[in-house]
Amino acid sequence: MPPPEAGEIRYNRRVSASNPFLSPKTVLITGASSGIGLELADLFAADGYRLVLVARNRAALRALGDQLQSRYGVEVRISPKDLAHPAAPIELYQELQEANIVLDVLVNNAGFGGSGAFLQTDWNTEAEVIQVNIVALTHLSKLFLPQIRAREGKLLNVASVAAFAAGPYMAIYYAGKAFVLHFSEALAEELSGTGTTVTCLCPGPVITNFQQRAHLGESHNKSPLLVDVREVARAGYEGMKEGKRVVIPGWKNRLLTQGLRFAPRSLVTKAISRMHESKKGH
Repeated sequence: MPPPEAGEIRYNRRVSASNPFLSPKTVLITGASSGIGLELADLFAADGYRLVLVARNRAALRALGDQLQSRYGVEVRISPKDLAHPAAPIELYQELQEANIVLDVLVNNAGFGGSGAFLQTDWNTEAEVIQVNIVALTHLSKLFLPQIRAREGKLLNVASVAAFAAGPYMAIYYAGKAFVLHFSEALAEELSGTGTTVTCLCPGPVITNFQQRAHLGESHNKSPLLVDVREVARAGYEGMKEGKRVVIPGWKNRLLTQGLRFAPRSLVTKAISRMHESKKGH
């Protein structure tokens, strides 16, 4: 086993008395150290999945691996990776190939956003948003879908209700989530009838580290569309198991997305612009 500084730590399988029969299925979850990813990891572990957890924060992954192994007796492998680095997806794939680990489920949850007028935002940050939210997600899907399809497994991509509109002052983030939604729906149709399903989870506002990293301020946490992160994760998890193509947690968010489909696009864009201007003081 490579030393921790080489990029991975393995927690050996230990069967607990409460969970003596472990599922042979394996799931890889990106962005697993906090927020929706952490809650999804807990849900998969509770069902006995072997876990491969990926995030930038090594210490947080190690703590989560200890916790899940102790609580559920499952096998956990962590791989600290920054998906903003273009080589990260292929490095991760090669690590698992060398360890003879084959996936049944891939959860592309990692993502972040920035805010501000496009002409004023930093390109390096925007490029990282594109790399993590779009390129890494697509690359990981390309690498792992063949083995997932062979095992009639599942792909869960995390987008946002932002996917249903254009977002002034978060233009790259909104556009990226639209890509994730359309990409997921297209793959779901391509794989129809194969036994493999693709689900896109589209949450509204959720209190996670996302707000701080995107510099959205406290007003975002008071949104009437806010849904508890555990509820979001469970909706996505159950929707994935049922083979749903799109999951939107919270009835208010579902109503919102239906309204966005029929409202004039120019009016929707102006409304989102005013919303972000009021939060950021543009």
